[in-house]
Amino acid sequence: MTTPQWLSVAVLTGMMAFFIWGRFRYDVTAILALLAALAVGIVKPEDAFSGFSDDIVIIVGSALVMSAAMQRSGLIERALALVSRRIKRVRSQLVLLTASVGVASALVKNVGALAMLMPAAFQMAKKNETSPSVFLMPMSFASLLGGLMTLVGTSPNIIVSRVRQDMTGQPFSMFDYLPTGLSLLIVGMIFLRFGYRLLPRDRRATATMGDALDISGYVTEACIPEGSPAIGETVGDFLQRHDRDVAITNLLRAGMRTVPARHVELREGDILIMAGEPDALERVIASDSLMLEGEHRELTGEEEGDEIGVIEGVIGANSMLVGQTAERLRMQSRYGVNLIALSRAGERLARRLGQTKLAAGDVIVLQGSLARIPDRLQDLGVLPLAERTLRLGSSGRSWLPLIVLAAAMTATALELVPVAVAFFAAAGIVVATGALPTREAYQAIEWPILIMLGALIPVSDSLRTTGASDLIATGLADLATSLPASGAVALIMVAAMAVTPFLNNAATVLVMAPIAAVFANDLGYRPEAFLIATAIGAGCDFLTPIGHQCNTLVLGPGGYRFGDYARLGAPLSLLIVLVGTPLVMWTWPLR
Repeated sequence: MTTPQWLSVAVLTGMMAFFIWGRFRYDVTAILALLAALAVGIVKPEDAFSGFSDDIVIIVGSALVMSAAMQRSGLIERALALVSRRIKRVRSQLVLLTASVGVASALVKNVGALAMLMPAAFQMAKKNETSPSVFLMPMSFASLLGGLMTLVGTSPNIIVSRVRQDMTGQPFSMFDYLPTGLSLLIVGMIFLRFGYRLLPRDRRATATMGDALDISGYVTEACIPEGSPAIGETVGDFLQRHDRDVAITNLLRAGMRTVPARHVELREGDILIMAGEPDALERVIASDSLMLEGEHRELTGEEEGDEIGVIEGVIGANSMLVGQTAERLRMQSRYGVNLIALSRAGERLARRLGQTKLAAGDVIVLQGSLARIPDRLQDLGVLPLAERTLRLGSSGRSWLPLIVLAAAMTATALELVPVAVAFFAAAGIVVATGALPTREAYQAIEWPILIMLGALIPVSDSLRTTGASDLIATGLADLATSLPASGAVALIMVAAMAVTPFLNNAATVLVMAPIAAVFANDLGYRPEAFLIATAIGAGCDFLTPIGHQCNTLVLGPGGYRFGDYARLGAPLSLLIVLVGTPLVMWTWPLR
């Protein structure tokens, strides 16, 4: 090996050691690796920042934005609500989520399927009072396995299909991968059903100041409009359908107060005074198309282009709101804000929001122009609380994110546009149309992950530019000649798994597939089994968060560390090799 090749291997080895050590955060470790590669000369200065324009960075960032838009819409939550009501145990929920993302990954790009279903994992974890990390990494692994089932599920399948066409004149068809891919998905799901316990139980995403707020007893007011699913239901049925996540403290009909007994039938125009957590209130209002108090009123002073949002605040002792009601103060017309929710410690409120006398210490949710709310809070004597995400009162176009995401994934499946372009366009559309506010879009992006990817790509590419990857591949080919057929197929699969964290899955196939095909030809075997083995190995990076964008996507939200992936991924990788090798040879005979 030449000096640059040794240096490339040394820098990557040192980088992996730092990742496993965990002394520095993963983005800092990636920056140090890039600086080291620049210092020893294996990365040229003009190529140092080429990684930040790589498609993977765009795909991961855009997928995080689309996941936030899907979470804000609540569509996936409501779609799984009927099933999840009957599935309460974590292990059963894990099977549901992994099966859903695995099957979806066969039909669309696996990173898109994962982004679409991540919000459901957050919702289930919250109801179970457990960490989303229990679900997210198994879902990522299931999305990788599901992508093996069809031509469009993952990039390695597309590349090996082209290699086969170049060699034999016949590419792989859409479902040629199904026998091996489906079998491996089933095996993987069985393993994940029990193996998820290998994950540390204390992994959680980095806490924000908003997480410290323990404010759950909000009260809000909503009207039942024409066409709402709640019309004709009894109060008891309404509460049962929503898993009793909220309580109806009062019911107003034609201006008269009605006792919200279980047998009372809900009618169009009824006004419900509901109590519960902000997320639960938002889900009920969105799923039943209820009209939130103040939603129909235009805000005074709002200018075209103003972003409407909500903010939590606490009423100070000297606030002008103390002893007053929102109606008497005419908060909407005079101050340009709507009072949409109220929380008072130790008291369950049942009066209409606008008629409730406010007191010092009350926590309120105000809706208005985000550019003007800070000044209004000062005028009203309200102290803003630490920022946390509230969807209550932030109306969105619920179906638009799903439609845009479906269009993006269809465009990639039909190869009309590259994946990066499709996802970037989808993220831009949901922000431009207001389905996801700009501020929330930037908050959704895990910037340390993008920094890590941008810094690592040129470092990993040094294996190729120095020729070290070709040298390693040649050595593998020489080793495989002394092995039986099954050993050769397994070696190709293992080698692809090992190289993927450094070259990403598409680059791994570009390097390994031609070598595997030539090797098969030299031994007198048909190339299909070796090409499929290459695709499986490249598509199954379970050992690191950097080899595939799906693993990277869950790194921050799951609060995982670098070594966590190997704890669950190493036994799964071994299982895939042991089961996948005979399965590939049975499906694709060597002669």
